[in-house]
Amino acid sequence: MDTTTPATKDLDRLARRRAGARLGWYIHALVYLAVNTGLAALAISQGRHWAIYPALGWGLGLMLHGLGVWIGLGGGGLQDRLVDQERERLRQRHGR
Repeated sequence: MDTTTPATKDLDRLARRRAGARLGWYIHALVYLAVNTGLAALAISQGRHWAIYPALGWGLGLMLHGLGVWIGLGGGGLQDRLVDQERERLRQRHGR
């Protein structure tokens, strides 16, 4: 027998969506760092400085993604922790 209320299910769904969006940004940031580190190493080995251009362009995209996630949303182990944080924020906001 499922004793969770529809409101609790809605909060859980919203918390998971928000945590998933934040986890997506973390993954985006890690890929950005890995790829741009490799590009910088390649450019430096050639004695050139072209790697700054993809880093700046992609960095702008990463920043916009972050603004959408961190400001737009207001709120494994990392994903579970983020879900718990969102659930608690939502409970406090809705008085539950």
